[in-house]
Amino acid sequence: MSDSRPVYQTGKGRVCPKCGWPVDDCRCSKPAGEPVPARVVCALRLEKKGRGGKTVTVVAGLPRNPAFLAELAAELKSACGTGGTAADDAVLIQGDQRERLRPLLVAKGWVVRG
Repeated sequence: MSDSRPVYQTGKGRVCPKCGWPVDDCRCSKPAGEPVPARVVCALRLEKKGRGGKTVTVVAGLPRNPAFLAELAAELKSACGTGGTAADDAVLIQGDQRERLRPLLVAKGWVVRG
């Protein structure tokens, strides 16, 4: 029985037979995200709706790649000196930062609309 693998662990529940992680956190079945294209086209817009009157700058139309979005959000937040987050296919930066973000994104060779 050297080929046997656990399928259940107390405290973790069902375990994936491929990676050994709990089925809810399985690493092998989750997609890595969209590949980042060579030519990125994004849109800059300002939003206030649903945020208690606070203004956020949204960089939308980005590839759905969590690692790429997290890295981009960190870079843009430090460049603007403000907070923000990476959403599903966008990066949200607090405040009206359109004039600061546009040159940064163009310098990366991206097409910026809006």
